[in-house]
Amino acid sequence: MAQLNNVTPLFRDLAKVEHDHNIACQECSLYRLCLPLGLHSNDLAQLDKIIKRSQGFNRGQSLFSTETPFNSIFVVRSGSFKTTVQASDGREQVTGFYFPGEFIGMDAIYQQSYQSSAKALESSSVCELPYEKLQEFGATIPQLQVQMLSRLSKELSGDKSLMFLLGKKTAEEKLATFLLSLSRRFQDRGFSAREFQLSMSRGDIANHLGLAVETVSRLFTRFQDEGLIATEHKAVSLLDTDKLQQLCG
Repeated sequence: MAQLNNVTPLFRDLAKVEHDHNIACQECSLYRLCLPLGLHSNDLAQLDKIIKRSQGFNRGQSLFSTETPFNSIFVVRSGSFKTTVQASDGREQVTGFYFPGEFIGMDAIYQQSYQSSAKALESSSVCELPYEKLQEFGATIPQLQVQMLSRLSKELSGDKSLMFLLGKKTAEEKLATFLLSLSRRFQDRGFSAREFQLSMSRGDIANHLGLAVETVSRLFTRFQDEGLIATEHKAVSLLDTDKLQQLCG
């Protein structure tokens, strides 16, 4: 109890309700990046009851596709996913990569159907949030509505950034921006900002950035030769973030 007295009232409250209700979110190191952040203790306990936690997805396994009935949105619990859309001629475009604490399927809310397909890039797991239940809770929990709007705003901001990245930047600017973006996202999750694993393939990166695979491979080699990064298989180390930042344009 002496330990609890040294923390803020909010965290004391959360600690108590997590103990009383055996909230599974207490075991997740990412829950402050997720919806429970800012919710009152009883609201957190209610929300925890509807969250479905997956047993896990293997690499390449589908989370959902455009043919899947829309019932839920998802939060990555571990691992990573990619989303893709398919053109009428069969070409596939990688629209995003998702890491622990990030939402997948938010763009399905408006049309009540998934607008892309999502697949695991490695052994991964998710928290599933049934959308109807979220709507019901949203009517009585104002803070939940605020957080959902915040998430939607973040999605829109990300879409605009991607449009600028694909339309205005050179190939080297695209890759430098991409690497620094991953760095920030990993840092937000408590991981190293300078050393991380790329769970996606070079082909996925090239597709996402609108570049040829050969261009991406050549740029990785060039960045390494210039001392900006070091790579070993899927591991990447950012050696000179200042120069990478300058390359972003």
